[in-house]
Amino acid sequence: MTQIKTIRTMKTVKLTFVFILALTLNAFAQNPNNDPRLAGKSLLDADDHALILIDHEGQMAFAVQSIDIQTLRNNVGLVAGTAKLFNVNTIVTTVAEKSFSGPLFPEIKEYYGDMSKYIDRTTMNSWEDKRIVDAVKKTGKKRIVLAGLWTEICVTLPALSALEDGYEVYVITDASGGVSKEAHDMAVARMIQAGVVPITSMQYLLEIHRDWARAGKYVDVTNLAKRYGGAYGLGIDYISTMNGWIKEGDTKH
Repeated sequence: MTQIKTIRTMKTVKLTFVFILALTLNAFAQNPNNDPRLAGKSLLDADDHALILIDHEGQMAFAVQSIDIQTLRNNVGLVAGTAKLFNVNTIVTTVAEKSFSGPLFPEIKEYYGDMSKYIDRTTMNSWEDKRIVDAVKKTGKKRIVLAGLWTEICVTLPALSALEDGYEVYVITDASGGVSKEAHDMAVARMIQAGVVPITSMQYLLEIHRDWARAGKYVDVTNLAKRYGGAYGLGIDYISTMNGWIKEGDTKH
């Protein structure tokens, strides 16, 4: 009799949890209080900037010491996936791809696989290649976001150049890497002193998304986070899996 009462109590708790979860999700979907016009003007939106991914290539990555390469690849995948999901104007550029630096990270090619659209350069400063500047101008955006290898050269030089040309510049620091921690850190410090805004890859995703009531993007955003978001993504996978088991009543040990 006690066992039957315990089972009933457990079922009641489970149903209550599922009901509360459903109410929470429903509240997100129908929240009348959300007004994106109240957001600060410095916050990134999908349609207010161009993204430039610079030299994420094998040879460039071999020398990176400021960040673990797998972490770097995850972060680059998160940025590329975010840009593709939200239709951000994206420019992919390489340096000496077929003669020295090699192919792009697979994490970029997965989302931007048309190699004919890559701009392959000889200049270390991509802003000195007219095709890059023209591509940015073609987007009509006065705000650009950069990530690349190496931070101290291939990111810093175009960032400073674009600033002088009147652009707002953001740099995704953890989707970039330098030949040493000091090289990366000093490059970031130099850019900040000049007026560049530093952000991170997960921040890029969440700042663009910003509202969990965007039902049309919710699943795709959480899938990106689960795939590339490290512990945060693992937490999303944990709670979604546990909720599934609770709904199925499959909680036996």
